[in-house]
Amino acid sequence: MADKDVRLMKGNEVIAHAAVRCGCDGYFGYPITPQTEVAHYMAKKMEQIGGVFVQAESEVAAINMVYGAASTGKRVMTSSSSPGISLKQEGISYSACAELPMVIVDVVRCGPGLGGILPAQCDYFQIVKGGGHGDYNLVVFAPSSIQELYELVVHAFNVADQYRNPVVILGDGYLGQMMEAVEFKDEEVINKVEKPWATVGTNMEREHNVITSIYIEADVLEAHNNKLQAKYRAIEANETMVEEFNCEGADVIVTAYGTVARIVKNVIKDAAKEGIKVGLIRPITLWPFPKASFEKYAETPKGFLCVEMSAGQMVEDVRLAINGKNSVDFHGRTGGNVPSQKDIMAIVREIAARK
Repeated sequence: MADKDVRLMKGNEVIAHAAVRCGCDGYFGYPITPQTEVAHYMAKKMEQIGGVFVQAESEVAAINMVYGAASTGKRVMTSSSSPGISLKQEGISYSACAELPMVIVDVVRCGPGLGGILPAQCDYFQIVKGGGHGDYNLVVFAPSSIQELYELVVHAFNVADQYRNPVVILGDGYLGQMMEAVEFKDEEVINKVEKPWATVGTNMEREHNVITSIYIEADVLEAHNNKLQAKYRAIEANETMVEEFNCEGADVIVTAYGTVARIVKNVIKDAAKEGIKVGLIRPITLWPFPKASFEKYAETPKGFLCVEMSAGQMVEDVRLAINGKNSVDFHGRTGGNVPSQKDIMAIVREIAARK
């Protein structure tokens, strides 16, 4: 039996390594803390494998380079952090309309504005709700460990190709900077998808393919929007991912994603020692949002608690999913601070004591 490929790696390096393993052909980006190691890794590795690495002059340039490269059917990606992602939003909206598969990594730092370089989850709105204009959705994965980060990067490329849609890996600065052991597979499963739409030259044998995000006629644009919405409904039906932990008969159900969900699992252990059963609903896809899990347990606990490293963003989707059937409390920290087990446990006790 062959030895397992287990390595101690930093999250940002795992992102890049996973992308290379699943056939990424090109990376276009601009350095910004706390994700710059992704670009460092790609600068070296892309040359070794015959791929393309470009450090663009700006985030705006980078996303437009991704747009162009994706138009040829190549597997491409970019990465940035919060204010850098904000600068990319126009290009992301264009890419969604043009139905271009690509992977976008956002290693979130605190804001608003330039904010600071400490970890946060305050990009939920701009990523999940669409920071650009128009009726579009990005598939958004939110890993909570470095192992899951690796697996979801690979999956993201496959999903992007399958649905011709931009896919985002949304991780906080902790996931980008921390080191954990990662077990890599012997070989990645790469979905081979035909791309007859790609602009690769006609060889004088067919009509030109056109990649565009502009439709002047109202009915033509509406038809395209209807096509996009049908695709999004298919993604909702097939790609929603969630972890439900200890929810059956729970006194309190906590919901969190990413790094915060790891803290909540320790709270669950602490609560059990006090005779309080706490469950966890952890969205792995932030879009599509796992509404069915919240609907299933809406009337089970005495109350829900949403915990985030933000002033309260995902909590809006939780309340919509619960649809008034139960109370939803919120606890969040901002500025790079992290919710503590002690503070979360205090709120859990208060909810559990309700009649």
